[in-house]
Amino acid sequence: MPPTSPPPRPRARRSPPPPDTEHEPLLGRPGDALLPPNTALHINLYLGTAPLTLLGLVLLLTIIPHAILTHPRLPLVSPHPLLQTLGYVLLVLAILILQPTSSLVPEAKRRARAWHAALQGASAACFVAGVAVIEANKMVNKGVHFHSAHGVLGAASGVVLVGQYAFGVVMWLVPGVVGVGEERARGWWRWHRYSGYAVLVLLTGTVVSAAATPYVGGVLEVKMWMVVLAGVLVLAGVFPRVQLGKMREARV
Repeated sequence: MPPTSPPPRPRARRSPPPPDTEHEPLLGRPGDALLPPNTALHINLYLGTAPLTLLGLVLLLTIIPHAILTHPRLPLVSPHPLLQTLGYVLLVLAILILQPTSSLVPEAKRRARAWHAALQGASAACFVAGVAVIEANKMVNKGVHFHSAHGVLGAASGVVLVGQYAFGVVMWLVPGVVGVGEERARGWWRWHRYSGYAVLVLLTGTVVSAAATPYVGGVLEVKMWMVVLAGVLVLAGVFPRVQLGKMREARV
Protein backbone atom coordinates (compact mmCIF):
# COMPACT_ATOMS: atom_id res chain seq x y z
CA MET A 1 0.00 0.00 0.00
CA PRO A 2 1.64 3.30 -1.04
CA PRO A 3 2.32 5.79 1.78
CA THR A 4 -0.14 8.60 2.02
CA SER A 5 1.18 12.14 1.99
CA PRO A 6 0.24 14.37 4.93
CA PRO A 7 -2.55 16.84 4.27
CA PRO A 8 -1.36 20.32 3.29
CA ARG A 9 -1.03 22.75 6.12
CA PRO A 10 -3.53 25.57 6.09
CA ARG A 11 -2.00 28.89 5.32
CA ALA A 12 -1.55 31.10 8.32
CA ARG A 13 -3.80 34.07 8.18
CA ARG A 14 -2.16 37.41 8.59
CA SER A 15 -3.63 39.40 11.39
CA PRO A 16 -4.99 42.75 10.28
CA PRO A 17 -2.85 45.77 11.12
CA PRO A 18 -3.75 47.45 14.38
CA PRO A 19 -6.07 50.41 13.99
CA ASP A 20 -4.45 53.82 13.96
CA THR A 21 -6.12 54.99 17.15
CA GLU A 22 -3.58 57.75 17.73
CA HIS A 23 -4.88 59.75 14.78
CA GLU A 24 -8.53 58.75 15.07
CA PRO A 25 -10.80 61.80 15.32
CA LEU A 26 -13.85 61.93 17.55
CA LEU A 27 -16.02 61.47 14.46
CA GLY A 28 -14.72 59.81 11.32
CA ARG A 29 -11.91 57.46 10.35
CA PRO A 30 -8.24 57.62 11.40
CA GLY A 31 -6.47 60.30 9.39
CA ASP A 32 -9.63 62.20 8.42
CA ALA A 33 -8.54 65.16 10.55
CA LEU A 34 -4.77 64.82 10.11
CA LEU A 35 -2.59 67.14 8.04
CA PRO A 36 -0.84 65.01 5.37
CA PRO A 37 2.94 65.37 4.91
CA ASN A 38 4.20 68.02 2.47
CA THR A 39 0.94 69.94 2.72
CA ALA A 40 0.46 73.67 3.25
CA LEU A 41 -0.34 74.56 6.85
CA HIS A 42 -3.36 76.71 6.01
CA ILE A 43 -5.25 73.55 4.99
CA ASN A 44 -5.69 72.93 8.73
CA LEU A 45 -8.20 75.79 8.75
CA TYR A 46 -10.66 73.93 6.52
CA LEU A 47 -9.71 70.27 6.96
CA GLY A 48 -12.51 67.85 7.84
CA THR A 49 -15.43 69.55 9.58
CA ALA A 50 -13.61 72.89 10.00
CA PRO A 51 -15.75 74.63 7.30
CA LEU A 52 -18.65 74.48 9.77
CA THR A 53 -16.53 76.41 12.26
CA LEU A 54 -15.49 78.97 9.65
CA LEU A 55 -19.15 79.47 8.70
CA GLY A 56 -20.00 80.12 12.35
CA LEU A 57 -17.14 82.63 12.69
CA VAL A 58 -18.17 84.47 9.52
CA LEU A 59 -21.73 84.64 10.84
CA LEU A 60 -20.50 86.14 14.13
CA LEU A 61 -18.26 88.63 12.32
CA THR A 62 -21.25 89.67 10.25
CA ILE A 63 -23.84 89.96 13.02
CA ILE A 64 -21.99 91.83 15.77
CA PRO A 65 -19.93 94.44 13.86
CA HIS A 66 -22.84 95.19 11.53
CA ALA A 67 -25.21 95.73 14.46
CA ILE A 68 -22.76 98.06 16.22
CA LEU A 69 -21.39 100.06 13.29
CA THR A 70 -24.79 100.68 11.70
CA HIS A 71 -26.35 101.91 14.95
CA PRO A 72 -26.70 105.71 15.17
CA ARG A 73 -25.16 105.82 18.65
CA LEU A 74 -21.75 104.46 19.63
CA PRO A 75 -21.62 104.50 23.44
CA LEU A 76 -18.50 103.81 25.50
CA VAL A 77 -19.40 100.13 25.75
CA SER A 78 -19.56 99.58 21.97
CA PRO A 79 -15.89 98.49 21.51
CA HIS A 80 -16.39 95.71 24.08
CA PRO A 81 -18.43 93.31 21.91
CA LEU A 82 -16.26 94.12 18.90
CA LEU A 83 -13.03 93.28 20.73
CA GLN A 84 -14.43 90.19 22.45
CA THR A 85 -15.83 88.85 19.19
CA LEU A 86 -12.46 89.35 17.49
CA GLY A 87 -10.69 87.69 20.43
CA TYR A 88 -13.03 84.72 20.21
CA VAL A 89 -12.47 84.36 16.46
CA LEU A 90 -8.68 84.46 16.86
CA LEU A 91 -8.80 81.88 19.65
CA VAL A 92 -10.85 79.49 17.52
CA LEU A 93 -8.46 79.94 14.59
CA ALA A 94 -5.57 79.15 16.95
CA ILE A 95 -7.26 75.84 17.75
CA LEU A 96 -7.96 75.03 14.10
CA ILE A 97 -4.39 75.69 12.94
CA LEU A 98 -2.86 73.30 15.50
CA GLN A 99 -5.52 70.62 15.87
CA PRO A 100 -4.76 68.36 12.84
CA THR A 101 -0.97 68.28 13.25
CA SER A 102 0.99 65.38 14.74
CA SER A 103 4.53 64.36 15.65
CA LEU A 104 4.68 62.43 12.35
CA VAL A 105 5.40 65.74 10.60
CA PRO A 106 7.56 67.64 13.14
CA GLU A 107 8.22 70.68 10.94
CA ALA A 108 4.49 71.25 10.36
CA LYS A 109 3.93 70.72 14.08
CA ARG A 110 6.55 73.34 14.94
CA ARG A 111 5.09 75.93 12.56
CA ALA A 112 1.55 75.21 13.71
CA ARG A 113 2.57 75.70 17.34
CA ALA A 114 4.17 79.03 16.47
CA TRP A 115 0.99 80.18 14.72
CA HIS A 116 -1.09 78.86 17.62
CA ALA A 117 0.94 80.92 20.08
CA ALA A 118 0.79 84.05 17.91
CA LEU A 119 -2.98 83.82 17.42
CA GLN A 120 -3.51 83.15 21.11
CA GLY A 121 -1.40 86.19 21.94
CA ALA A 122 -3.46 88.39 19.62
CA SER A 123 -6.64 86.91 21.08
CA ALA A 124 -5.47 87.65 24.63
CA ALA A 125 -4.73 91.27 23.67
CA CYS A 126 -8.28 91.65 22.33
CA PHE A 127 -9.79 90.10 25.45
CA VAL A 128 -7.77 92.36 27.77
CA ALA A 129 -8.73 95.46 25.79
CA GLY A 130 -12.38 94.39 25.81
CA VAL A 131 -12.36 93.85 29.57
CA ALA A 132 -10.74 97.29 30.05
CA VAL A 133 -13.55 98.86 28.02
CA ILE A 134 -16.33 97.21 30.01
CA GLU A 135 -14.63 98.09 33.31
CA ALA A 136 -14.31 101.73 32.24
CA ASN A 137 -17.97 101.73 31.23
CA LYS A 138 -19.03 100.32 34.60
CA MET A 139 -16.94 102.90 36.45
CA VAL A 140 -18.46 105.78 34.48
CA ASN A 141 -22.02 104.49 34.77
CA LYS A 142 -21.61 102.96 38.25
CA GLY A 143 -22.66 99.56 36.92
CA VAL A 144 -22.66 96.34 38.91
CA HIS A 145 -20.65 93.22 38.13
CA PHE A 146 -21.92 89.68 37.54
CA HIS A 147 -25.57 90.67 37.22
CA SER A 148 -26.11 88.43 34.18
CA ALA A 149 -25.18 85.01 32.85
CA HIS A 150 -22.95 86.76 30.34
CA GLY A 151 -20.90 88.40 33.08
CA VAL A 152 -20.56 85.20 35.12
CA LEU A 153 -19.55 83.11 32.10
CA GLY A 154 -17.13 85.80 30.98
CA ALA A 155 -15.43 85.90 34.37
CA ALA A 156 -15.19 82.10 34.53
CA SER A 157 -13.74 82.03 31.01
CA GLY A 158 -11.20 84.68 31.96
CA VAL A 159 -9.95 82.71 34.95
CA VAL A 160 -9.48 79.54 32.89
CA LEU A 161 -7.85 81.49 30.06
CA VAL A 162 -5.26 83.04 32.36
CA GLY A 163 -4.33 79.56 33.55
CA GLN A 164 -4.21 78.30 29.97
CA TYR A 165 -1.91 81.10 28.82
CA ALA A 166 0.44 80.70 31.78
CA PHE A 167 0.57 76.91 31.52
CA GLY A 168 1.07 76.92 27.76
CA VAL A 169 3.91 79.43 27.83
CA VAL A 170 5.74 77.78 30.72
CA MET A 171 5.39 74.22 29.44
CA TRP A 172 6.35 75.13 25.88
CA LEU A 173 9.31 77.44 26.50
CA VAL A 174 10.80 76.25 29.78
CA PRO A 175 9.31 72.88 30.82
CA GLY A 176 12.02 72.33 33.43
CA VAL A 177 10.97 75.40 35.40
CA VAL A 178 8.01 73.58 36.92
CA GLY A 179 10.35 71.31 38.86
CA VAL A 180 9.64 68.01 37.07
CA GLY A 181 11.34 66.08 34.30
CA GLU A 182 10.73 67.10 30.73
CA GLU A 183 8.95 63.84 29.85
CA ARG A 184 6.53 64.20 32.72
CA ALA A 185 6.01 67.85 31.89
CA ARG A 186 5.13 66.90 28.33
CA GLY A 187 2.60 64.46 29.73
CA TRP A 188 0.70 67.35 31.25
CA TRP A 189 -0.06 68.78 27.82
CA ARG A 190 -3.19 66.64 27.59
CA TRP A 191 -4.66 68.55 30.53
CA HIS A 192 -3.89 71.75 28.64
CA ARG A 193 -5.96 70.32 25.79
CA TYR A 194 -8.82 69.27 28.05
CA SER A 195 -9.06 72.71 29.64
CA GLY A 196 -8.62 74.34 26.23
CA TYR A 197 -11.71 72.63 24.86
CA ALA A 198 -13.55 73.38 28.10
CA VAL A 199 -12.77 77.10 27.84
CA LEU A 200 -13.92 77.05 24.22
CA VAL A 201 -17.34 75.87 25.42
CA LEU A 202 -17.34 78.53 28.15
CA LEU A 203 -16.41 81.27 25.70
CA THR A 204 -19.05 80.13 23.24
CA GLY A 205 -21.62 80.32 26.03
CA THR A 206 -20.33 83.81 26.87
CA VAL A 207 -20.75 84.93 23.27
CA VAL A 208 -24.24 83.44 23.01
CA SER A 209 -25.39 84.91 26.33
CA ALA A 210 -24.32 88.39 25.16
CA ALA A 211 -27.45 88.42 23.00
CA ALA A 212 -29.48 88.51 26.23
CA THR A 213 -27.73 91.62 27.61
CA PRO A 214 -29.44 95.03 27.53
CA TYR A 215 -26.97 96.50 25.02
CA VAL A 216 -26.48 93.67 22.50
CA GLY A 217 -29.95 92.18 22.73
CA GLY A 218 -31.90 95.32 23.64
CA VAL A 219 -30.24 98.32 22.01
CA LEU A 220 -28.61 96.55 19.05
CA GLU A 221 -31.47 94.05 18.70
CA VAL A 222 -29.17 91.15 17.86
CA LYS A 223 -31.30 88.01 17.55
CA MET A 224 -30.49 85.24 20.00
CA TRP A 225 -31.15 82.47 17.50
CA MET A 226 -28.54 83.85 15.11
CA VAL A 227 -25.83 83.89 17.78
CA VAL A 228 -26.86 80.42 18.98
CA LEU A 229 -26.59 79.14 15.40
CA ALA A 230 -23.11 80.64 15.05
CA GLY A 231 -21.98 79.07 18.33
CA VAL A 232 -23.36 75.65 17.41
CA LEU A 233 -21.58 75.78 14.05
CA VAL A 234 -18.27 76.67 15.71
CA LEU A 235 -18.44 73.75 18.14
CA ALA A 236 -19.78 71.35 15.49
CA GLY A 237 -16.70 72.02 13.39
CA VAL A 238 -14.09 71.84 16.17
CA PHE A 239 -15.05 68.84 18.29
CA PRO A 240 -15.35 66.15 15.58
CA ARG A 241 -11.68 66.86 14.73
CA VAL A 242 -10.43 66.12 18.26
CA GLN A 243 -7.74 63.41 17.95
CA LEU A 244 -8.54 60.80 20.57
CA GLY A 245 -4.93 59.63 20.86
CA LYS A 246 -3.81 63.10 21.91
CA MET A 247 -6.44 63.18 24.65
CA ARG A 248 -5.50 59.74 26.02
CA GLU A 249 -1.72 59.81 25.79
CA ALA A 250 1.04 62.15 26.89
CA ARG A 251 1.87 63.57 23.49
CA VAL A 252 2.80 67.09 22.50
